[in-house]
Amino acid sequence: MHLLILGLGYSAARIADAARAAGFAITAVRSRPGPGVLTLDSPELPGIIASASHILSSVPPAADGHDPVLVQHGAAIAAAPARWVGYLSSTGVYGNSDGAWVDESAPRNGRRDGRLAADAAWEALHVAARVFRLPGIYGPGRSALDRLRAGPVARIDLPGHVFSRIHVDDIAGAVLASMIGGPAGVFNIADDLPAPGEAVTAAAARLLGLEPSPLLPLDQAGLSPMGRAFYGECRRVANGRMKRQLGYCLKYPDYHAGLSACLEESAP
Repeated sequence: MHLLILGLGYSAARIADAARAAGFAITAVRSRPGPGVLTLDSPELPGIIASASHILSSVPPAADGHDPVLVQHGAAIAAAPARWVGYLSSTGVYGNSDGAWVDESAPRNGRRDGRLAADAAWEALHVAARVFRLPGIYGPGRSALDRLRAGPVARIDLPGHVFSRIHVDDIAGAVLASMIGGPAGVFNIADDLPAPGEAVTAAAARLLGLEPSPLLPLDQAGLSPMGRAFYGECRRVANGRMKRQLGYCLKYPDYHAGLSACLEESAP
């Protein structure tokens, strides 16, 4: 079993570790060139695409909206004999649902055209394609605990606003379950407890022995335009297909379990 990973970022690196432990040989393509580093421009990449049993892309669309993997190697991947092709997408493709649950049958109504186009293109690219839609990703070194350690974190008072999240190890676990025996298709990879961001920050503060900061109205939080745009969308992401069709049981079903594990992993 040979897994080709296009883009070895935070989540993909964790997937690589899980796949390697399961017996996969790993070849990784990185964004920055260097001695011995394989990139999207490497002349040997088409041959690797043609020989890999499993292909995963975690590369997001570029600033111009185009998916660089599809632009350079989409035709080669579409023609590849791989028995599994995966793409890490985003639950942002659903857009705002005013807090309602969304599953994989919901339309793509997100505000980022490049992400919508990439999600659709990867779904249609290959008979063995799997598209994994991910919500807010957290894990060791990248959680509310780390943000609080770096300084004060605003807690936004916006009643009714919730979002979904997923621990990076559950991304790796679900993708590995798909590689070992799951069907093709689109899968939401999310935990069981959508919750307000301020509740997650408060829980992290308590784990660190800190007093949670007071709640602030959105217009007093000093957020960037991107930060404010985040609060313009509200949805709960359903994960039933992941459980039914991949047979995956979450390691961290909610942020309480996930944050506690992050704290334990960071302990000296």
